[in-house]
Amino acid sequence: MLFFITSFLCSSLASTAQETILNRYDKEGKRHGEWKEYYDESRNLLKFEGKFAHGKETGLFKFYQEGLKQPAAIMEFDPASDTVRGKYLTQKGKTISEGNLFNQQRTGLWTYYHKDSDEVMMTETYSNGKLNGTKKIFYPGGKLAEEATFVNGELHGPRKLFSVKGVVLEDLLYKNGELHGSASFYNGKGELMSEGEYRHNKHHGTWRYYENGKLVREKDFK
Repeated sequence: MLFFITSFLCSSLASTAQETILNRYDKEGKRHGEWKEYYDESRNLLKFEGKFAHGKETGLFKFYQEGLKQPAAIMEFDPASDTVRGKYLTQKGKTISEGNLFNQQRTGLWTYYHKDSDEVMMTETYSNGKLNGTKKIFYPGGKLAEEATFVNGELHGPRKLFSVKGVVLEDLLYKNGELHGSASFYNGKGELMSEGEYRHNKHHGTWRYYENGKLVREKDFK
């Protein structure tokens, strides 16, 4: 019995000592050292855990969704940089997406993965939290499904869609988020089905339609 009581007291003291080194502040009232925050007062639902250096996050932080046991996001903070490396996870620990953040906004290249897989599903490029640059979407197995260009979060420039065999199905141009410019549509064999021009998302001018590689119809749009 004495051994049991002694062991219990030692365990309790160790637990208390561990709690006292968490959630501390420095002399200026800034968070410093190891921190854990919870969604509930009983401390059963962890919100985040990580380490602060005089009010600034440093090293690895884990963030949790309320009610879930495994981290939903992991952030790597560098005290010498304002850029944070972020990774979003499933409850099985598989990566959903990863990339850099600046001022809590996505920046640079972001990579997304197919469900429960290490295969890349999509890549995007961000600037100031908006899509800027090339976006690519991939079929399972790695074949390119779509490639498009964005400026300030809107489609602007070429956009192509591909079949799983690599055949171009749609070849389009966008301007400020709208279909604007030449457009061509193909079947799965790569044969031209229709071509023409868009202006502000609407057909414009003469459109030509094909069957088995032969022109079968023309239609004029204002």
